[in-house]
Amino acid sequence: MKPFRQLARRQALSGLATPRILSSQIAATSRLRLRNFSSTASVAQLAALDPSKLTVTKTQSPKKLTPPNELVFGKTFTDHMVSVEWTATEGWHSPRIIPYQNLSLDPSTCVFHYAFECFEGMKAYKDKNGGTRLFRPNKNMERLNKSSARIALPTVDGDALTKVIGEFVKLDDRFIPDRPLVLVPPGSALLFVIASPVGPYYPTGFKAISLEATDYAVRAWPGGVGDKKLGANYAPCILPQLEAASRGFQQNLWLFGEEEYVTEVGTMNLFVALKNKETGKKELITAPLDGTILEGVTRDSVLALARERLEPKGWTISERKIRMSEVAEASQEGRMIEVFGAGTAAIVSPVRSISYRGKLVDCGLKENEEAGEIALQMKNWIEDIQYGDEPHPWSYVV
Repeated sequence: MKPFRQLARRQALSGLATPRILSSQIAATSRLRLRNFSSTASVAQLAALDPSKLTVTKTQSPKKLTPPNELVFGKTFTDHMVSVEWTATEGWHSPRIIPYQNLSLDPSTCVFHYAFECFEGMKAYKDKNGGTRLFRPNKNMERLNKSSARIALPTVDGDALTKVIGEFVKLDDRFIPDRPLVLVPPGSALLFVIASPVGPYYPTGFKAISLEATDYAVRAWPGGVGDKKLGANYAPCILPQLEAASRGFQQNLWLFGEEEYVTEVGTMNLFVALKNKETGKKELITAPLDGTILEGVTRDSVLALARERLEPKGWTISERKIRMSEVAEASQEGRMIEVFGAGTAAIVSPVRSISYRGKLVDCGLKENEEAGEIALQMKNWIEDIQYGDEPHPWSYVV
């Protein structure tokens, strides 16, 4: 390992010793900030993303389709990809759809060293009439721009990028299986979109997971970037997840502070359904957007549907802080109804138990149950919209 450390050090020192390189990076960052936060004339002259300039180069070697039951998440990709370059002097260049291919990047590219990278993930669906739909792409575009601006990367016209992605999805729509197609557009100075057909997240039906309440590591902190979809938020979470797995738990439940506030589960938002101790009413709770919680599209969808369809039935829908001790108390007192995670990949992920202070906290599921009523309802409601079975403004027809 010594040669590697020396190489990394020499590389860092050479960068500091070469003002031309360093100053150009600083200048580029300054121009990026102007792009995001200023309305000066020079910034206004930068080109916006223009879908009318899209060019398409079709592959000469179409891939064979993988049977849906053999698809592995993130292993199979479609024939093409979207690529759009941005420069500080010109803005967004013409978007291109090109054959899927490797990227060629200099080893000194700052993304490898400083995580100047963000990404977004969404899915494409085939409706019963054979049409193709995206689910709330405007929310993904909003979050992509929020993440990009936070780390001084260029923002993009969300409607324009959605149109480009729509053309990309139509070109590769033969890859869309009965289950969704995943679109993963990481944003950087080079914006690109790749697609991966995936099989069902739960191929044999729901399987409730067990969590380990984690207080020795912190996923996010106030004033940080926990509410942004940044690559830097993910790698530090892998080791605690492996440690939890070594003790027989599928994911971490991230606790924060001396109060042990419940925040997120793994990379998903968390929902707790219980009977409120003071009011006796059923309450669906998720952590508030205080800067440490990712603004999940599925989270927002669950909240909106709950307020529309559960509140009339007497439920209270809350975005509030809840301590892990309160969750444990609700379980002990028989007030726990169910707990589930919410995210793009699985939509909902039911939780059976949480390891907390050496004890297992039961999360309300019966022994023969793998999902609670609310989790099942949310999954069905959202999938009906995603696949176009229920007409809804969230479903974007390509």
